[in-house]
Amino acid sequence: MRRIRPALIVLPLLMASLFFFASCRRSKRPEGLYAEVLTNKGLIVLQLEFQKTPMTVANFVGLAEGTITNKAFPRGRHYFDGTKWHRIVSGHVIQCGIPKGGKTDGPGYQFPNEIVLPELNHGRAGMVNMANGGPHTNGSQWCITLGDRSYLDGDYTVFGHVVQGMDVVFKIVQDDHVRSVKIARIGKAAKAFRPTTESFRKMVAAAEVRVKEADAKKKAEEISLVKRNWP
Repeated sequence: MRRIRPALIVLPLLMASLFFFASCRRSKRPEGLYAEVLTNKGLIVLQLEFQKTPMTVANFVGLAEGTITNKAFPRGRHYFDGTKWHRIVSGHVIQCGIPKGGKTDGPGYQFPNEIVLPELNHGRAGMVNMANGGPHTNGSQWCITLGDRSYLDGDYTVFGHVVQGMDVVFKIVQDDHVRSVKIARIGKAAKAFRPTTESFRKMVAAAEVRVKEADAKKKAEEISLVKRNWP
């Protein structure tokens, strides 16, 4: 008779128990949109600001649930499952979001920043933001702050915060991994938030127009300032 290793039994039971307790606590949460991030160190629960940063949250939720078309995986694949915490900077952030086994190291698209200050800022540990390579180059990589990183305000989109599992956040080390990301919806508004490729692209197109208008306005103001001071 084939012997079954204890680890093959214990691990699935452990994961099942974590989600059981998460579902129990879910019923006690306020209305809102949540991401239950199960890591090899334990469960981290994020509350997502889908009303203040709808485009950024649509991207995160759409990738997590496989409802947004991307170049890394076929539709339906849960994008963040199996991703590693590939960047850990003590006192700064933990970062993940590079797809494991994907055809590309990102979703194959970029979208603009969605800055909402002063409400959503980097002023404490547990804030969730998008990593980028410069203004308006967001994709799939995201971070959790490990302290007050207020100097990041204005350059990176904050779209949520940790509501459970900060002890787990501080335990994460290089190459720890995300087993799965499950989206939990509580309340009518959250249940109605179901991003698709089409709805996400519409938000991105509108945001790109706003960015161009803001850039044009800034340039005009700078030209006017130069003319007034150095005619």
